[in-house]
Amino acid sequence: MSDAQEPLAAPADAKPAAARERLLAEVAALPGLPGVYRYFDAAGQVLYVGKARNLRKRVASYFHKDHGGTRIGLMVARIARLETTVVRTEAEALLLENNLIKALNPRFNILFRDDKSYPYLKITGTPGGTPATQAARFPRVAYYRGSVDRRHRYFGPYPGAWAVKETIQLIQKVFRLRTCEDTVFANRSRPCLLYQIRRCTAPCVGLIGADDYARDVRDAERFLLGDSGAVIDELTQRMNACAEALAYERAAEWRDRIGALSHVLQQQAVEASSLSGAERDVDILAVRVAGGRACVNLAMVRGSRHLGDRAFFPAHVADAAALAEGGAVEADAEVEVEAEAHAPAEAQAEAGGPNQGEGVAAAGDAAGPAGAASVGQRVLEAFVAQHYLGQPVPPALVLSHPVAPELIDALAHQSGQRVRAQHQPRGQRRIWLDMADKGAALALARLLAEEGSQRERTRALAEALELDVEDLDRLRIECFDVSHTAGEATQASCVVYEDHRMRNAEYRRYNIDGVTGGDDYAAMRQVLTRRYAKLAEAVQAAGEDGREDPGTPHGGPRLPDLVLIDGGRGQVAVAREVFDELGLDASLIAGVEKGEGRKVGLEELVFADGRPKLALKHDSAALMLVAQIRDEAHRFAITGMRAKRARVRTGGSRLEEIPGVGPKKRAALLQRFGGIRGVADASADELQRVDGISRELAEAIYRALH
Repeated sequence: MSDAQEPLAAPADAKPAAARERLLAEVAALPGLPGVYRYFDAAGQVLYVGKARNLRKRVASYFHKDHGGTRIGLMVARIARLETTVVRTEAEALLLENNLIKALNPRFNILFRDDKSYPYLKITGTPGGTPATQAARFPRVAYYRGSVDRRHRYFGPYPGAWAVKETIQLIQKVFRLRTCEDTVFANRSRPCLLYQIRRCTAPCVGLIGADDYARDVRDAERFLLGDSGAVIDELTQRMNACAEALAYERAAEWRDRIGALSHVLQQQAVEASSLSGAERDVDILAVRVAGGRACVNLAMVRGSRHLGDRAFFPAHVADAAALAEGGAVEADAEVEVEAEAHAPAEAQAEAGGPNQGEGVAAAGDAAGPAGAASVGQRVLEAFVAQHYLGQPVPPALVLSHPVAPELIDALAHQSGQRVRAQHQPRGQRRIWLDMADKGAALALARLLAEEGSQRERTRALAEALELDVEDLDRLRIECFDVSHTAGEATQASCVVYEDHRMRNAEYRRYNIDGVTGGDDYAAMRQVLTRRYAKLAEAVQAAGEDGREDPGTPHGGPRLPDLVLIDGGRGQVAVAREVFDELGLDASLIAGVEKGEGRKVGLEELVFADGRPKLALKHDSAALMLVAQIRDEAHRFAITGMRAKRARVRTGGSRLEEIPGVGPKKRAALLQRFGGIRGVADASADELQRVDGISRELAEAIYRALH
């Protein structure tokens, strides 16, 4: 692929008409090839990322039409320059587009939060390998999150940690595999409690042989892969054999295992016998759109077991939908294919072709009236493209809306396996899809109710404090708290509330140094100075009050509309002094003072500009929001302080100073060996057995701690 990235920026003194002429000239020079385009505003913020079969026609469609005051018109008016990248195929364009969307977070694209990796269930040890230690002869089952390797066997992914833990509990109950760490296993002298409650066969003290334990491991793996029927048949044979040999207690144990496994299978809405081996791993995706928001509910089936579902809520749905509907219409059908989400199955069957009656996504299915894709389809296509980049793709997808076949082809090319997308399924898959759709509807209704409540709280607070804010969606509140234990490990926290929700990504912690332990006033002075000193300089340099115009993008210098301080008159007085020194408006500051008897619901607001105290009613929506933000700042400060105190007391900071030992490896070491003393007592060979610790790093850690 090649880049054509001539910055298309007009000079600062150029008139809007001249800048537009330069844009049109650049558009006219674009090639008629597949590629990806990016729009930027004057501040360099990315507005939109799109793909095109023909770059010249697609980009020109935005500029050769008067879009008026629509969302697309507002976006086009803000375009100051564009960049394009030419690729070889549409599949490359699609993959590059979604990589850029995830990396740049454009203002007008549908965005899904990039969650952490999905958890897996791990069975330690390499299949067919020669065990190096006694512990390795008896594999353990464990929860795992992270990149996989060939040393172990992984099953999943699972929709959440709870699903993995439920499966581990089932494996303990039916197959009785160990879950203890190797260090615990190697030092046991008698069975633990899990053996007593029949959740482990106690291989640590030799109460089961290696061959019998390996058989249980194989049974557990077959169950996780979906071969439950064969596993139950073998367990039944063992039970009958024990009964014939008059070993009734042993037969009862096999009976209990069969009962536990059968009970779980009966709870699943799955008929394993109706599914082929290739169809036992399926993702079901259902989309619901309402109230300007959307929900994608992802249900996972692995090894014929329904593992649960997980809801995702994208951002910028309304803007992206309006932009897509109003902008990319080309003469050669450059627009994406689409169809109505719930067209009758008979209509699909009449289209002809293989599998059309089942609703398999194909070009024929995707033709909709006027060629304009539904919002639900656009949301689903954005989710599939963004979600499965870097994630394993199952061989089958069951979808509530049809998606472009080019998208499925790109996923298949990326994963190296055939991926089959099915729309409007029948039989068991219809049951799965209906379940996922109902889950999406419930999750979206819950979100809209919560957001409605939050909006009401924001409005009530703005009215109670008479805040001068034109757009409540842009109301920004920052709250500070200081936490320590008798002066030890002092930390300050800053949490941010904007767009009617807490903005976790903008939270900050500040280590407080150079002040007397327990001096909350000095700590508050330090954190406020560090937080706002540079911002004050930027505001004064701009000659503004620091608040962005609502029409400009996020990211520029901007003061909050309200600064909450967890404290009374003393902390507020310190905050006023800092703001006066920095030349900032002290009327932004309010302290949250405990009420009489320090009872919850009796808090009062103390203002830095001399206004009288404000006592809100205990059932006031404004007070609920203040308490929510204050409590979040307190929680964030407490957790940071406790972590810092633990590092100081356990000596964890000694590990932080070793090159190559990051937070994950440090946590793994401390967890495996029970603290820094255990790490120091371990040999290089023992350190190397921790996931992620190479031989060279193990030796470096050993040298650093001795």
